[in-house]
Amino acid sequence: MTDQIDQLPDDVAAAAFRRLVRHLRHRHDAENIDLMGLAGFCRNCLADWIRDAGYEGDKAAAREVIHGMPEEEWKAKFQGEATPEQMARMAASVKLNQAD
Repeated sequence: MTDQIDQLPDDVAAAAFRRLVRHLRHRHDAENIDLMGLAGFCRNCLADWIRDAGYEGDKAAAREVIHGMPEEEWKAKFQGEATPEQMARMAASVKLNQAD
């Protein structure tokens, strides 16, 4: 069976991806730890995925593409200290990713 997502034209998929990244750049209140706890992925995962897809930059460059600024700058501006509850939710959520 063919997955419908694979039938999307590359330009449509790319436009949707760019919209997602811009949305996350706008929604700094959605911290990576919360995204990981809810959905099992975050901005850093997206950076890893573009590298997996062929982006030739290193990890820092890929994260800058996704964050819209160097990761350390983004963290200083927008990332708070993770609570034990957030860490527990993230750990439980990441376990669900193992089915992929």
